[in-house]
Amino acid sequence: MSADRRGPEGEAGRGLRLRLGLRRPAFELALDLTLPGRGISVLFGPSGCGKTSVLRCVAGLEPQARGLVRIGSEVWQDDEAGLRRPTWRRDLGYVFQEASLFEHLDVRRNLEYGLRRGAGSGAGAALQAAIELLGIAALLDRRVGALSGGERQRVAIARALATQPRLLLLDEPMAALDHARRQDILPWLERLRDELRIPMLYVTHAAEEVARLADQLVVLEAGRVRAVGAVAEVLADVQGPVVVGDDAGALLRARVIERDERWHLVRAAFEGGSFWVRDGGHAIGQAVRLRVLARDVSVQLQPPEQTSIQNHLPAIVQSITESADPSQALVRLSCGDSALLARLTRRAVHALQLAPGAQVWAQVKAVAVIA
Repeated sequence: MSADRRGPEGEAGRGLRLRLGLRRPAFELALDLTLPGRGISVLFGPSGCGKTSVLRCVAGLEPQARGLVRIGSEVWQDDEAGLRRPTWRRDLGYVFQEASLFEHLDVRRNLEYGLRRGAGSGAGAALQAAIELLGIAALLDRRVGALSGGERQRVAIARALATQPRLLLLDEPMAALDHARRQDILPWLERLRDELRIPMLYVTHAAEEVARLADQLVVLEAGRVRAVGAVAEVLADVQGPVVVGDDAGALLRARVIERDERWHLVRAAFEGGSFWVRDGGHAIGQAVRLRVLARDVSVQLQPPEQTSIQNHLPAIVQSITESADPSQALVRLSCGDSALLARLTRRAVHALQLAPGAQVWAQVKAVAVIA
């Protein structure tokens, strides 16, 4: 869509550079980040860690914020150079927890309000592309009060995209939705991630949203960056494991390559192996994300035989890290170019004489197809 303004700088030139400082009563925000020029960078952490403050600083809504905000070659704030653009001159779209639509207008006129703020003659085409991307053409004549929570948020995102932003900020856009409505809107957010050519900063403390949506993951704690990088790398880092949901675990990017109709399973291949998973109707060739929790991975020294566990593959022990529980250890395994985590008892680690470099077999009891 028209928001793709690649220009001569190309993909890398549209990256986001942030160096921010802001004092809060409970913490001091201090971060220094360089993020990609496309895809979703998720800001993750507990309530009150500074996630929304980062978005507000980027948007120019915090007068006391100091530092640097640059997207590609365009500088929105540079205190050393005495430069600070007001919010209305920052080429961004902002989607809040609540959709903030005009209740007295129908969907079409809400979108047209966003269109009036759009820059250039391509604004109309940008809006039409957003309508198609978010699947809201059938909603245009509805009153806002007749929309579900998920529909309202899709309209709010389309309105933000009508301004042809260089950056899209999303502040917990599903926080006000119940579980069913979240499941409705997640596929649309995945489509947004895959088809938009602009960077997005997405705030959440929900594990499912991290696993399904994140390309880059920034973990915040008390205003400081605890971890940052590609989501799979951050989640599989045993030095400071990010526990997303019930347990630490690995995230694998895979592709469906085979279907077993008799047993209602499909085989998903990733760099380093493949897993049989429940057939959720995914097409052959479709890209999926697989979530493997450390508690569902066991290790043995010999190839598994006569076992009910269907997924097992050769692996090499990369590292062994003690857990907060003195009886447990977290073992990182390399399977080709992919990584798995296994939560084992320290007694098992000792009995198997596991050490970095050991060749083992990983058995995976459960694999969740999350997207």
